[in-house]
Amino acid sequence: MERLIDHPWDLTPTEARALQTRLAREVRLTPPPAEVRTIAGVDTGFEDGGRTARAAAVLMGWPDLEPVGHHIAREPTRMPYVPGLLSFRELPVVLAALEGLDTTPELVFCDGQGIAHPRRLGIAAHLGVITGLATIGVGKSRLVGSHEEPGRERGACTALMDGDERIGTVVRTRTGVRPLYVSPGHRCDIDGAVDWVLACCRGYRLPEPTRQADHLASRRGAFREG
Repeated sequence: MERLIDHPWDLTPTEARALQTRLAREVRLTPPPAEVRTIAGVDTGFEDGGRTARAAAVLMGWPDLEPVGHHIAREPTRMPYVPGLLSFRELPVVLAALEGLDTTPELVFCDGQGIAHPRRLGIAAHLGVITGLATIGVGKSRLVGSHEEPGRERGACTALMDGDERIGTVVRTRTGVRPLYVSPGHRCDIDGAVDWVLACCRGYRLPEPTRQADHLASRRGAFREG
């Protein structure tokens, strides 16, 4: 997997925010790839009392969503948790996990935000700009913006707004279960992100790529390749 942009990670919060503002100009909200054969999900957990970041990348075939490979990477944690700067804490080890896959995916699901971010560069958008991959952010909670509550049925959606700007969608992926905050990262648009997330939810709240990656990153479950 090629990196199109390389930049330092050990930045102060002020430097990191300035870099986010610059990189956000490179985000492209276009229709998602027309041909998708593999999808990856990435997520990060922490070990050693938070001193070590552990990222999992799970590769799945499309449309069957059968796991075909995975890779786990570990690196020293570079930054404490700072709201809005998650990518500087997690993305270095996520990149290492993705680079360990045998195949570069056409689409990547990230546990976190895409453009639904104060500077429009959440972890999914940051990852997409660096790698050129199509990415989607799937957040379990809201970072920024306001919205109406979606209906209770699976597939119910409502716009996530920051002032007059739409930055994502609040999506009910399972009837009666808390919704997800879905936003495009890079080389994907708002509607395409929602369509892909719903297509990849197979009976659970989380789409399969991030659900499987979450299990591996947090050591909550075993990985089974198809």
